[in-house]
Amino acid sequence: MKVLLSWLREFAPIEGDPAFIGDQMSDLGMAVESMDVLGVGLGDIVVARVAALRSHPDADRIQIVDVDAGDGELRQVCCGAFNMAVGDLVPLAPVGATLPDGMEISRRKMRGQWSEGMLCAAGELGLDDGSDGIMILGNGTTTVVPGQALTEALGLDGDVLYDLEINPNRPDAMSVAGVARDLAARLGVPFALPDPEVATTGEAAEGRVRVEIVDPDLCGRFCAVVLDGIAVGPSPAWLAQRLGAVGMRPVNNIVDISNYVMWELGAPNHAYDLDRLSGGTLRARWARPGEVIETLDGVERTLSPGDGVIADGDDAAVGIAGVMGGASTEISAETTTVVVEFAWWDPMTIARSSRALSLRSEASSRFERGCDPAIAGLAARRFAELAMAVGASLAPGMVEATGSVAVTPTVRVRPDRVNALLGTSLDTVDITGAIGPIGFGCTAATDGSGGLDVTVPTWRPDTSTETDVIEEVARHIGYSTIAARRPARATTGGLDQRQQLRRRVRGVLVGLGACEAMPTPLLSADDLAVAGLPVDAVTITNPLAAEESLLRTSLRPGLLRSVAHNTSHRNPSVRLFEVGRVFVMPTGSPLLPGSPELASAPVLPNEPEMCAAILSGEAAPAAVTVLDVLADALGVDVELVAAEPAGMHPTRSAEIRQGDTTVGLVGEVDPAVVDAMGLEGPVAWMELNLDALTVPDATERGYRSVSRFPSADVDLAFELGEHIPAAELRRAIIHSAGDLLVDVQLFDVYRGAGVAQGTRSLAHRLRLQALDRTLTDGEVGAVRQAVVDHVVAELGATLR
Repeated sequence: MKVLLSWLREFAPIEGDPAFIGDQMSDLGMAVESMDVLGVGLGDIVVARVAALRSHPDADRIQIVDVDAGDGELRQVCCGAFNMAVGDLVPLAPVGATLPDGMEISRRKMRGQWSEGMLCAAGELGLDDGSDGIMILGNGTTTVVPGQALTEALGLDGDVLYDLEINPNRPDAMSVAGVARDLAARLGVPFALPDPEVATTGEAAEGRVRVEIVDPDLCGRFCAVVLDGIAVGPSPAWLAQRLGAVGMRPVNNIVDISNYVMWELGAPNHAYDLDRLSGGTLRARWARPGEVIETLDGVERTLSPGDGVIADGDDAAVGIAGVMGGASTEISAETTTVVVEFAWWDPMTIARSSRALSLRSEASSRFERGCDPAIAGLAARRFAELAMAVGASLAPGMVEATGSVAVTPTVRVRPDRVNALLGTSLDTVDITGAIGPIGFGCTAATDGSGGLDVTVPTWRPDTSTETDVIEEVARHIGYSTIAARRPARATTGGLDQRQQLRRRVRGVLVGLGACEAMPTPLLSADDLAVAGLPVDAVTITNPLAAEESLLRTSLRPGLLRSVAHNTSHRNPSVRLFEVGRVFVMPTGSPLLPGSPELASAPVLPNEPEMCAAILSGEAAPAAVTVLDVLADALGVDVELVAAEPAGMHPTRSAEIRQGDTTVGLVGEVDPAVVDAMGLEGPVAWMELNLDALTVPDATERGYRSVSRFPSADVDLAFELGEHIPAAELRRAIIHSAGDLLVDVQLFDVYRGAGVAQGTRSLAHRLRLQALDRTLTDGEVGAVRQAVVDHVVAELGATLR
């Protein structure tokens, strides 16, 4: 949809920078795809009157034209066009002028005759008036005068052409008036439609024309007016120029006025030669199967019952409803009386016909979106006003027939709903101020709900629901004024923090090569005793098996049985893990059902969720490695403290602590338990109380900077008494190494020749690295010596 700024200003006092005006239209949903300033390069062109025409003495295809450019002197111009007559007003590029394409005009001879300038065709000026030859601006009956600047004569001075993208849900914006209404509301300036005062004369239209709606579901309103005294000819230059600027090819004054009214008011119409209209009748009906009509483009088209037609008094089709007129009643040079039809057609019918016939017109593009059924009277007066300027007269009265037209709806709009959808805080005054200026009637709801009853204007058939009205509110308060926010949404499914923790733990342990086991939580007293654990446990009154009547107090018995089962099947080296709950009575609580204390004050067991891993055939360092990887994945800091837990190796086990809280065990299973279960070699064990463990949220986890400088490794092997846990040595190393220590790993445990009885050798690799420099040999040596001195002094160890 193309609109001229000068055209918009005929409806509202729209002022300001053209770019700013374009931004406002884009913000209103009418995106400006291009903006062109007209009249550029035409500053030297003036209006001249043809004073005389004569043949060139030496050239048949050139004539000599004497023109008056308003200064009283005649200029001789040689011209190759012959479409002029004496008295015509034409554009003249005088000597010294420059055309828009850069061509400079000079005095020159053409076949021996001097030419004092150049008479211009529209194309040579970058304009399009739809005609060939020299551009005719008038014949002296217009307001254009010789010597006037062409830009002023055509209204091009400072004019701007906007090309707008109009979405299908905006039928009102398919007209200059509709765009101006929206823009005026945004700028806060008054808007007014034209109200032509047209005198009528002659015989009334009612006695000369008859209109009829045969099928009301096709046509909702059918109006017609009669114009007499028609003299078909070229349109005034200003009108032709406007149509050409917006992409409409000028044809003749009547057809051009028809197109002009459609473009200006969004009211498609069609003019018929009344003398060629059989019976002076226009009838709206459905087409008959196989009905044929020749349209204005000279093509015979076969219609179907789904197409609408306008028929004459003989019931012969003279037009395809809402799409294109027929050739039989076409306006021609002999036309003196026209009947102009203004109708409202069912939008879907027009859309189907246009597509089925592969015939799309400016009229069909508007009818299929939905036109204003109430604008026929205004459009008819505007048509007559423009026609009277070229000598026509309007017959009294307008002939009208009515069919089925949708009733203009009244929509209840709730401010709460407006604000919920837009994220605003508007009240009824704000809503009324936004949509009132574009024609929506707003009255307070009578039921006391605080809402508004909004009457939709006839030119907005796209608006029928509360949401539609809210969209209009949003457009006019400006989407750019609404603060951006992330819409709330209901979250379905997903994992809570506890489930995410379980999944992360399982993923790490599987990644370490362990398989998940699911032993039964029901044990016998022997199972606990063999595992070296206290037999005190919750007893079930109705167990599935009498020999398994205790709820487990640890995951260790079940995993030990699983390892024993694998060993009995010649698979001694396995890694298993389990995540599950254990059942522990509070210290001092009665455990046996039926005791008086339990009956009077029932005490439920604690049911912490535990994670445990068992590594058959591997020693305590392997369990520590599992702990280190798992702690790093969870983002927790733990430390090991030497301990002698029940059922664990007295010197190769430790408690896992997070701050002052004991959260698990790590080390080796007691050799006596290993022998009792019939297992081979050492068995490493790690367990964590997931309920007691404090795991930071992913967003709260800290990250350590990665150094770009090389690291240095130091290997230290200490001979240490068997009664001192390896965890104590690790803690001593970390404590004494300082901030340069980035990692410490136990990579070898040795007992045998060369090591004193009752001791073992523990070899650790220390990795040292600084964030800001490469460590010197002296710095590495200093750390090494500090570690050795501290370990020897605190633990009585010997450096090997």
